[in-house]
Amino acid sequence: MTTYVIKGVRPYGEDAVDLVITDGVITELAPVGTGKGEVIDADGLIALPGFVDLHTHLREPGREDAETIESGSQAAALGGYTCVHAMANTDPVADTAGVVEQVWRIGREVGLVDVRPVGAVTVNLDGTHLAEIGAMANSAAKVTVFSDDGKCVHDALLMRRSLEYVKAFGGVVAQHAQEPRLTENAQMNESALSGKLGMVGWPAVAEEAIIARDVLLAEHVDSRLHACHVSTAGSVEVIRWAKSRGINVTAEVTPHHLILTEDLVETYNPVYKVNPPLRTQKDVLALRQALADGTIDALATDHAPHPHEHKDCEWGAAAMGMLGLQTAFSVVMETMVEPGLLDWRGVAERMSVQPARIGGVESQGQPIKVGSIANIVVIDPKATWTVVPEALASKSSNTPYAERTFPGTVVHTFYAGRPTVIGGVLA
Repeated sequence: MTTYVIKGVRPYGEDAVDLVITDGVITELAPVGTGKGEVIDADGLIALPGFVDLHTHLREPGREDAETIESGSQAAALGGYTCVHAMANTDPVADTAGVVEQVWRIGREVGLVDVRPVGAVTVNLDGTHLAEIGAMANSAAKVTVFSDDGKCVHDALLMRRSLEYVKAFGGVVAQHAQEPRLTENAQMNESALSGKLGMVGWPAVAEEAIIARDVLLAEHVDSRLHACHVSTAGSVEVIRWAKSRGINVTAEVTPHHLILTEDLVETYNPVYKVNPPLRTQKDVLALRQALADGTIDALATDHAPHPHEHKDCEWGAAAMGMLGLQTAFSVVMETMVEPGLLDWRGVAERMSVQPARIGGVESQGQPIKVGSIANIVVIDPKATWTVVPEALASKSSNTPYAERTFPGTVVHTFYAGRPTVIGGVLA
């Protein structure tokens, strides 16, 4: 295999080195100008461990009109990701060993990122019978994360049983926290604004009540719980309380919940329709602080592509979700790095180290040091770019950031020592 020298790069924004990669492994952190191999210029740029996404919707099988594993992998690599967890709400649902192995194998064939299938908790996401959790864990895909994302495991007994089941092999249940009876036909955050707009509200307590129940269940059975896309200040307080008790709970926040608020719903543009909904500025600030102090462990994109016709319609008929893979780093740069809430090691912790740990992916999130697998992203913190929906790699264009200019660009991405992105384009 070719030896690559990422010349003059600054690991974690610290002293510049020549980062040498041979046979997929970091073999040397040499003085600048002394590394031997194929040189890739990175003067003034910053190297971080490749990003890991715990929450990606790749849509394949079944909704290849919105996204494929290939197009989603391209978007991920361009966004600096070297690993993504593909959620189970495909068609057919990833609730058997056969489906998760299909997703895993296609991901390997594409080869741009490590595609880790997430298994469904219940058969067909129907919330009534447990899926083949053990078979998926023992499959070639070696599934460790299980979720009915898009739907809540609202039955307390089923949730308990799933927590007990995954405990046997060190897995984790990732809960989409949404009390269904409190959110029937909900269209946006429940607030004074939802009343003004005449829309059915999605109250914060519908998320908080499920998280509160589930942390107690996790404590009761001594198992691992992960809270998906936390969106409210109240949820942050519940998670903080649970961690103070030693409960084995982790949590994620999406980029859009760090930067966008419910006020955007006044435009009636369905690109802002998402589940959980955009909340208030108070919630946004609480989520940023929780990500900074570690109450929320990880950033997760909840990348949710939809075909044009599912968003180019009236609000009530529109699908929920937005793109996130190619813009996630820049949102973190604007909301967390520039205000001083995270330094570069903090970004690596929230976007790589902790997601890899939660997902049980030992080959990802490794530190930038000699002997580590070379999953690396090289970013330019001084550059800016403007989001053009049609220019994104996804098959869909439902980004909420159209024509918005962001700080920070992904310049190079290396997956297992092989360049997938060079100079901001696919290698």
